[in-house]
Amino acid sequence: MYQIYTRSFADADGDGVGDIAGIRSRLPYLRRLGVDAIWITPWYPSPMADAGYDVSDYDGIHPDYGTQEEFDLLLSEAHALGLKVMTDEVLAHTSDEHPWFLESLTGRDKAGWYVWADPQADGTVPNNWLSVFAGPAWSYQPARQKYYHHKF
Repeated sequence: MYQIYTRSFADADGDGVGDIAGIRSRLPYLRRLGVDAIWITPWYPSPMADAGYDVSDYDGIHPDYGTQEEFDLLLSEAHALGLKVMTDEVLAHTSDEHPWFLESLTGRDKAGWYVWADPQADGTVPNNWLSVFAGPAWSYQPARQKYYHHKF
C-alpha cells in the first residue's frame, strides 16, 4: 500500500498544489513499483487548519484537489491497473466549521459528540491539558459559554 498526501504528491495543473489529476498521472508508475493499493489521506473540504484533517464536509472533495468526477476517473483507472483505492475518512477530526460541530453548539443532539467543559471559576480553561501543536487543548465557545476539547 502506498500512502498519498494529495497536496504534495503530484500537481497536474501547475498551481503548486497536488491534485487528483496528478495522482491519476502517476498510477502507472505506482503499479510498476509493485504497489497493490493506494491510501489517499483526507481530501475533503476543510479550512486547512490541520493539513486537511479538520474536515468540514465528508461528502465532498476540497476544490484545490479536484471534483467527484475526477475521483470517479481515478477510481476506474486505478482499478483497470489492478490497484485498490482507500480514502481516509477521519471521523474524529471534524472542523469547527463542520455541521456536526455547529449543531453541537446548541447543546442538543450532537452536543455529546464533542467534549465540552465549563470554565474554571476564574473563567480560564478547565484544566492544564495541552494540544499536540502547543497551547491549551481547550477553546472557548461563546455560543455555549463552555470550552470544547481539541487535540490539535
